[in-house]
Amino acid sequence: MVRLPGRPVTRPPRPFGHPRAPHSPSRDARGADGSRPGVLRSAVTGRSVAGQVFLLQVVIVLLLVVAAVVAQVLQVRHDSDVEATNRSLAVAETFANAPGTVAALRSPDPTAVLQPRAEAAREATGVDFVVVMNTDGIRYTHPKPDRIGKKFVGTLAPALAGGTVTEHITGTIGPLVQVVVPVKDPGGKVVGLVSAGITTARVGGAADRQLPLLLAAAAAALALATAGTALVSRRLLRQTHGLGPYEMTRMYEHHDAVLHAVREGVLIVGGDGRLLLANDEAHRLLDLPADAERRHVLELGLDDETAGLLASGRVATDEVHLVKDRLLAINQRPTDLRGGPPGSVTTLRDSTELRALSGRAEVARERLNMLYDAGVGIGTSLDVTRTAQELAELAVPRFADFATVDLFDAVLSGEEPRPGTALRRAACAGVRKDAPLYPIGERIRFVATSPQARALTTGQSVVVERLRDEPGWRAQDLERTDQVLAYGIHSLITVPLRAGSLVLGVANFWRAEKPQPFDTEELALAEELVARAAVSIDNARRYTREHSMAVTLQRSLLPRSLPEQGALEIAYRYLPAQAGVGGDWFDVLPLSGARVALVVGDVVGHGLHAAATMGRLRTAVHNFSSLDLPPDELLGLLDELVGRIDQDETPATGAAVVTGATCLYAIYDPVTRRCTMARAGHPPPALVRPDGEVEFLDLPAGPPLGLGGLPFETAELELPEGSRLVLYTDGLVEDRVRDIDEGLGLLCDALRRTPGASPEDTCRTVLDRLPARPSDDVALIVARTRVLGDDRVAQWQVPTDPAAVSEVRASVTRRLADWGLEELAFTTELILSELVTNAIRYGRGPIEVRLLRDRTLICEVSDSSTTSPHLRYAASTDEGGRGLFLVAQLAERWGTRYTPHGKVIWAEQPLP
Repeated sequence: MVRLPGRPVTRPPRPFGHPRAPHSPSRDARGADGSRPGVLRSAVTGRSVAGQVFLLQVVIVLLLVVAAVVAQVLQVRHDSDVEATNRSLAVAETFANAPGTVAALRSPDPTAVLQPRAEAAREATGVDFVVVMNTDGIRYTHPKPDRIGKKFVGTLAPALAGGTVTEHITGTIGPLVQVVVPVKDPGGKVVGLVSAGITTARVGGAADRQLPLLLAAAAAALALATAGTALVSRRLLRQTHGLGPYEMTRMYEHHDAVLHAVREGVLIVGGDGRLLLANDEAHRLLDLPADAERRHVLELGLDDETAGLLASGRVATDEVHLVKDRLLAINQRPTDLRGGPPGSVTTLRDSTELRALSGRAEVARERLNMLYDAGVGIGTSLDVTRTAQELAELAVPRFADFATVDLFDAVLSGEEPRPGTALRRAACAGVRKDAPLYPIGERIRFVATSPQARALTTGQSVVVERLRDEPGWRAQDLERTDQVLAYGIHSLITVPLRAGSLVLGVANFWRAEKPQPFDTEELALAEELVARAAVSIDNARRYTREHSMAVTLQRSLLPRSLPEQGALEIAYRYLPAQAGVGGDWFDVLPLSGARVALVVGDVVGHGLHAAATMGRLRTAVHNFSSLDLPPDELLGLLDELVGRIDQDETPATGAAVVTGATCLYAIYDPVTRRCTMARAGHPPPALVRPDGEVEFLDLPAGPPLGLGGLPFETAELELPEGSRLVLYTDGLVEDRVRDIDEGLGLLCDALRRTPGASPEDTCRTVLDRLPARPSDDVALIVARTRVLGDDRVAQWQVPTDPAAVSEVRASVTRRLADWGLEELAFTTELILSELVTNAIRYGRGPIEVRLLRDRTLICEVSDSSTTSPHLRYAASTDEGGRGLFLVAQLAERWGTRYTPHGKVIWAEQPLP
């Protein structure tokens, strides 16, 4: 066992196991009064008994202080309420019983008499208000003259009965107490009321005077608790700080066993430079003589640098010294930093083998980090070229100086690769930008002898240690390969991108800065990197294929062009979602009578199912609109259709597949300038008036399609000419980073910036405020209204007399001549003769004929009957049944639409 010379080894005996202090008391720093600075710290930590007593005393004192403060506050509040009630009651009763109050109430102008008296009483008594009122509660006085003549706010019934009303309320001036007393005439009849009130804040203040005394008492209690706890802790520490001889012996034995068992050398050098202690590992590492203890470190045969470090006693951290054939990492600290004896403690660690192992471990760690980064950083998006670029950027410069990725063209478009075809450079990264490698986008057809072609054919990686000595690679492009060699690129690894049985392309890693060529260990790392990237590229390829299919389906289901119509000037935009396709759709549908229907909708969800459902709903809207149904009835039919779709697509497991959709349907009539709209759970449309004012129309919301059981409501409004109607889906105003209210505000601001703009410019301005790739589909329609003026509309009332038909024909012929449409006079007369005759014979009055000159010539005959004519083939013996057949042959289109008062038979003829 090693002992320090001159240090005592025995102490007065003490039973083994007795508590001991961590340091000998002779070494503890003491204050001027002999006490140790750690006493107070021990008293407040809470780990000792003294500390726990201290914390308990603090809690008790704090609870007493809190209880006293709460009691004081409650008492002050009660006293304030009592004082406020008494003062208000005294003022009110005094004023009510004052001489002249009754006479003033019966005077012609009570306010003129009572207001000065009430204000004088209020200022003299310190209350907040004195209000005199009649028995109906109408004020005659008030501190604020604008409130005279208004009804008093409070309870009056008990006072009108002769009693007194006391109320605690919170008014505009804060919490207050108000009292209402009656004013009685000599006969005891209540002729008026007086109310006085004062805020409780004006009668308080006791708490502010007593709270400092409470806080001072609490501070004194805390100070006494701290002092008492410190005294108790000091006494406890003084009684338990020593160690007995037996404990000291055991301590030294344990320390000695640990000192010689560790695999680090330990040296203790005194302040005079002599070696006081050296363990076995230090003897071995420094090859010290057997009598090294008590000798000066400069006499131990060590090299000058190491001996100088030990003798200086300076601080050293992991300083590496070559001692004979060993690299030693030396750490040294002085022992007198905290009042200890002068000298230093030095530890030695052999790092010869550790350096070699750490070099290999560093390489392995870097490769593991690369593989981890590959798992995290490759495949962050479902884009093929982006994933390939992530592979190239990850490899440079940590693994290679340049990296390129070449993929089959079919892979870039989402299809399965076709071997034997050319590849296209999809990604490139390097330590410099001017490398003479094929650029991104270049179409490459590798020759059969090139490393890339061999990798694609065999599916095995190829390492070319020296490109200069590889004739197969140089045969690819002699001019370019010479440029590559001249640039300094000298080594190559080519790894095929394999995903299962598919080879998607090749990844090439080039080395230029490092002189060493690629080796087999680096090939394994390259294959691991490429294997992880190939999975992500294949996933991106599959997603690209499915996304392209869905987008193609969706595009085929949306309108490719808008139909011709003259009622609205329309512009539209459709933006697909950032990921996947959705079920947003829109349509513009010409209706009879020069009217136009606008529809916009949104199917819940994304993908092929949503796109297919959207196509079915759009087709249904086309069919229902041909029936000229009102918007609410059309939405009702759509609701039933969505419900049936949901039932038909319920899976075998029984779980319901809620399709769900929203829709907005609007019909605009350019003759009456009226627009009829209904919506099913869809965002409300915006209206930009000709003066630039923007508003969101307040339409009945209606439930989303597919819920069933609830009716839809319509709203009708008249639009000025030149108004812009803006229909949109929720993707325009709502996304992951903002709610719909914020989006509606942004849309409103964008529309205000386009006063008088065309629908095309309005669409452009609105979409400029959106992100480049929205998270949901966006459908937007902007329609500017036009009006079919009186000069293009003619209408006549027709009596229910067959003789009136000739008069109608004559009037129509004259109007057609005015419009320059004499060529259509004959056919128009035939059509109107048949339609008017049928209305007179089978319909009910009143009968009206309307002629519209729009893109076509429209003839309309309306009556109050709901019986619809049908086209049929008349037999040779039939006297009738040929009129509608004649109309169908002469007109381009004809049909029937129902109105709330009957029906309209219409026919369209193309203009010459």
